[in-house]
Amino acid sequence: MSQFSGLHLLLTYQCPFECDHCFVWGSPFQTGVMTIAQVREILRQGQDLGRVSYVAIEGGEPFLYYATVLEAVREAKARRWWVDVLSNAYWALSEEDALLWLRPLAQQGLDSLTLSEDAYHGSEGEDSPPKVAMEAAKGLGLRTSSISILPALQSVGLPGERPGEAITGGAVRFRGRAAEKLVEGLPRRPWWELTSCPQENLADPVRMHFDPQGYAHICQGLVMGNVWETPLAEMLRSYDGSRHPICGPLLAGGPAELARAFEVPHAETYVDECHMCYEVRRALRRRAPHLLGPDQMYGVPGR
Repeated sequence: MSQFSGLHLLLTYQCPFECDHCFVWGSPFQTGVMTIAQVREILRQGQDLGRVSYVAIEGGEPFLYYATVLEAVREAKARRWWVDVLSNAYWALSEEDALLWLRPLAQQGLDSLTLSEDAYHGSEGEDSPPKVAMEAAKGLGLRTSSISILPALQSVGLPGERPGEAITGGAVRFRGRAAEKLVEGLPRRPWWELTSCPQENLADPVRMHFDPQGYAHICQGLVMGNVWETPLAEMLRSYDGSRHPICGPLLAGGPAELARAFEVPHAETYVDECHMCYEVRRALRRRAPHLLGPDQMYGVPGR
């Protein structure tokens, strides 16, 4: 696990929006929020590895739990890590408002702010909250970037980032809510052609997402283990992607091989690899709930 360097904290599954492309099913009605004690424990376990260099705080919408974000930034910066916070900037009603929210984070040492801005969030335009937040952040000396996801039809067939890298925009990932809401009418490929995982480095993860239930996600909804039960360092030491019950088939032949290995009934065509992988994993959940969860990642109301 020599590459592993990043902790992505899914602080909450809750979000004021309910975007069709969201692969964590963010919603005002979602459940699952980290306590600050849980945040500290994940950061402590990351520090024990001795090679973590950055933390991304995301959701859902992390600013719904602003005090926890503020303390998480302080704790991560105390470890001299790079810290980024992702948000849809619902709070940036004016530049003055945006400065009120961002100034304390800048004072704690926040390095960068990543803002979602696209039609899915209803936030395009020069006076959109993300644009207002971006200008305020620049005035405070924060680095800024935006995530803008293309419409579904324009996304078909486009490559994503290199496997294992964080999403910085571009194509829809047809998993989560997108697999339910956005695939209708799109061009499809035969299932037997979907023989790789183009999005994540399943053999040697560079980063993982950690949620309020303690799940360590190699890909959202595909779990290595649970940090409340097994320390992250131990989890990484013992991980062998080729032997993982779900990652092994995916490494050997993508979602097509996963369906074959478990004899999962499936459709004849899918939009892309993510679409088939998500649907096959959803069908497998009862057989491997400890590896395919939690409920929130699959659109099931969770605890």
